[in-house]
Amino acid sequence: MAKQDIPLAARLRPKKLEDLIGQDHLLAKGKPLWQAIHSGTPHSMIFWGPPGTGKTTLAKLLAEQTHIAFTSLSAVTSGVKDVREAIEKAIQLKAKTAQQTVLFVDEVHRFNKSQQDIFLPFIEEGVIIFVGATTENPSFEINNALLSRCRVYVLKALTEEDIVMIIDRALSHPLLGIDPNPIFFDLELKKQLAQAADGDARRVLNLLELLLTHTPTDNNQIIINENTLKQVVSGTLNRFDKGGDIFHDQISALHKSVRGSSPDGALYWFARMINGGCDPLYIARRVVRMATEDIGNADPKALQLALNAWEVQERLGSPEGELAIAQAIVYMAIAPKSNAVYMAYKAALQDAERSGSLEVPIHLRNAPTKLMKSLGHGSAYRYDHDEPGAFAAGQTYFPEKMREKIYYQPVERGLEIKIKEKLERLRLLVAEHST
Repeated sequence: MAKQDIPLAARLRPKKLEDLIGQDHLLAKGKPLWQAIHSGTPHSMIFWGPPGTGKTTLAKLLAEQTHIAFTSLSAVTSGVKDVREAIEKAIQLKAKTAQQTVLFVDEVHRFNKSQQDIFLPFIEEGVIIFVGATTENPSFEINNALLSRCRVYVLKALTEEDIVMIIDRALSHPLLGIDPNPIFFDLELKKQLAQAADGDARRVLNLLELLLTHTPTDNNQIIINENTLKQVVSGTLNRFDKGGDIFHDQISALHKSVRGSSPDGALYWFARMINGGCDPLYIARRVVRMATEDIGNADPKALQLALNAWEVQERLGSPEGELAIAQAIVYMAIAPKSNAVYMAYKAALQDAERSGSLEVPIHLRNAPTKLMKSLGHGSAYRYDHDEPGAFAAGQTYFPEKMREKIYYQPVERGLEIKIKEKLERLRLLVAEHST
């Protein structure tokens, strides 16, 4: 295969640790990963980070700089047979040369628990130095036995400055295959390309290769212009993985923006998710959760508006549905906030779990038959509508072996101000009745 047939990102993969751009929090002199590599005593580890941040490159450099054999697998295309073959080769190598093997598993989160367990004894015996790469949270996707034998290193998305540096390095690299002298690429346009890459080194090099391919030569010069750049990057999307960490981080940001009364922040994260391909009906369902968890009785209209937005999305689809969801999100962001019902419900659930099967007090029991009436079911019940103010002060509603509880604590915001005032009046009547 000719070099030009190999993608630019593969041709320009760093050959030395010093050539790797970004991840200074891990690779600066004296940092743990730097020490593991430069000491020549690497350990099993997991690289967790977004695509294009250097996980595969780091694994290869780890092996090269510590002079250890390197074997690579992808959990997307490899099965148990491939894993066993790789481990068998590592066993044979160690038996012959006493040398370990760095076994790199890309997308390791795609392996199930039993597949992940295969590595355990060989990590323990020192046959392999296991290096896994994942875009998903290892706490959820890697089983505890494997996780306990590895150190997790978190890789960060590259900054715009990092990406511009990668562009500049690529344009002057001999393996670019183009004389850099006739290439004119304005810094502002480089920044636009960097933004389109969204922190992903592989993506920016792929886009750069497309850009150079689609830019016509003018008098032996390649002049990158804004129009060509827009055409190349128009198909790029923000990172959004429909179920992984980025997905959950963005819905979390949306929810917290609503809770924090920031309509602008909430709209931004809503737009990011829609732009990334999230199902609007999923967001609509989460908006209902926001209405009940963070607004509650401070403004009960929020729940109705959320349900209405959900219905509009189901009936009309895009773009009318998304606009209705946006309306509901903005309304809730500026609505008075209360989690009083949410907290009260959680407290009641805890008591229900702890209290077991306590009997319903006899005055609260149903009495649809003569037998039940003869047993006294409901006999001492006071019908509230027959009481002054339609309130039977002093009547109890918890099992006899439980004391009366107060779960619901309305806040001093929105409609709950009036609710709180009413409850205080009712509790005063209860206190007067008991004296």
